[in-house]
Amino acid sequence: MNQLSEEDRKLILLTQDGIPLTPSPFRDIAAQLGISEEEVIARIKDLQERNIIRRFGASIGHRKIGFIYNSMIVWNVPDEITEKTGRIMASIPEVSHCYERPRYPGEPYHWNYNLFTMVHGRSREECEAIAEKISKAVGIPEYHLIFSLTEFKKVGVRI
Repeated sequence: MNQLSEEDRKLILLTQDGIPLTPSPFRDIAAQLGISEEEVIARIKDLQERNIIRRFGASIGHRKIGFIYNSMIVWNVPDEITEKTGRIMASIPEVSHCYERPRYPGEPYHWNYNLFTMVHGRSREECEAIAEKISKAVGIPEYHLIFSLTEFKKVGVRI
């Protein structure tokens, strides 16, 4: 299991909600931590290499830039190709999330879907076109789009 040092924890706390919008954001963070700018960058790289953080980059509010449609696409993928299919779906740029979840085929749910992808678009038709693109890429014809009506909460994991 990866251990998180107190210094790494402080670095994550300082950066998880964004970095300073200054000419030298890593130098500013370093000054707050009492370490060098180079050490800040090295620690971030180390945290990524140890898979403690997956990525370090900008998070854009998709609604603010015109992507007002969200669709969870549910897929009925044969179990023997679920992992391969999920990896292909996850590699498609328009897919923001891709998860495998259990099926509930019997009473009371009758839920046969085991892969879930999330896409965002400027219109319902754009999301439908993305779903068709994914379907053709993986050869899975059975899917349904479930569009979001209201976003009540959306935040990343915080420590």
